[in-house]
Amino acid sequence: MNIHEYQAKDILSSYGVRVQRGIVADSKEKAVKAAKQLHKDTGTGWYVVKAQIHAGGRGKGGGVKLAKSIDDVATLSDQILGMQLVTHQTGPEGKKVHKVLIAEDVYYPGESEPKEYYLSILLDRAKACNVIMASTEGGMDIETVADKTPEKIVKEWIDPRVGLQGFQARKVAFALGLEGAAFKEMVKFIFSLYQAYEATDSSLFEINPVLKTSDNKILAVDAKVNLDDNALYRHSDLSELRDLTEEDPLEVEAGQNDLNYVRLDGNVGCMVNGAGLAMATMDIIKLSGGEPANFLDVGGSANAETVEAGFRIILKEPNVKAILINIFGGIVRCDRVANGVVEAYKNIGEINVPIIVRLQGTNAEEGAKIIEESGLKVTSAVVLKDAADKVKEALA
Repeated sequence: MNIHEYQAKDILSSYGVRVQRGIVADSKEKAVKAAKQLHKDTGTGWYVVKAQIHAGGRGKGGGVKLAKSIDDVATLSDQILGMQLVTHQTGPEGKKVHKVLIAEDVYYPGESEPKEYYLSILLDRAKACNVIMASTEGGMDIETVADKTPEKIVKEWIDPRVGLQGFQARKVAFALGLEGAAFKEMVKFIFSLYQAYEATDSSLFEINPVLKTSDNKILAVDAKVNLDDNALYRHSDLSELRDLTEEDPLEVEAGQNDLNYVRLDGNVGCMVNGAGLAMATMDIIKLSGGEPANFLDVGGSANAETVEAGFRIILKEPNVKAILINIFGGIVRCDRVANGVVEAYKNIGEINVPIIVRLQGTNAEEGAKIIEESGLKVTSAVVLKDAADKVKEALA
């Protein structure tokens, strides 16, 4: 589960990670109020107005602006709130900005120049370890650094049986070229960050940039946190941070109906039980000359209601030219799915796209008979090749 920058910073701060302070606002008036409160708390006179969306590259897209006065805060927040922010991660459609973070300016003059670093913690599945990644090239896209100058990325693997050790945190800080007070601050920062990562059952912490201020403080200027959905049952407080406005509406609707759904950009909708069969079905669609419009797994407890919900979601995609239902009756019975298809068809009303249903496994013959005797415009298939051929005919 993705969360916003301001929410991520709240989590980090609660574990002792120093962060750029800020106050979130959803209107120009609240943004001005936030700036005044920051001035009172920190003495800052310059502010950063930051769009809050679940995507990187906000600055390049015009979603992060420096405000040199309260009046600037009012003007810039008014410009950013409500804008359709397009970045390399949102796609051309962009995302609407509903909130801004009014943050303190931490790039103040002092005894040395501020310096930006990159730091992240994530799971390395190949090594079954968490890994800390760090680079002196903070503020840049890490993908660009990895492609152009991979030698500037430092990796330190953490054995989960013993956890992060002192020498490892110091090794990372040394690799970043830090010394003195800044070195000690970075070691403390890494320990606090790792504690937060493990305690929240996260799958990714990415701090870009980590800033060494002009007076040698180390703090998180930005923060991207991905929480592991499978562990949210242990963190009811964190699950409340979910922002449905940032997610695909069809995927949200599917989740509310206990369906596993991922939206794609093809022309053939598919409904399957089981992730492996779903992947095979998507291959079949590709071989038939089509493109999958979605990944939809109804799971092992499919009934008329879940099948109907799946139908409705697929049909909301304007590009769908055909629907392929591919069910292997193991836990779920094929006749139950067939009844669900018939009931869904009747409840939804006229469906103007061809529907191909392939049923195999428990009660497959009974399910095929229900489909064939329904009198509806639904075509049955027995083997995968047969299903692929019927999809191809439907798209012709």
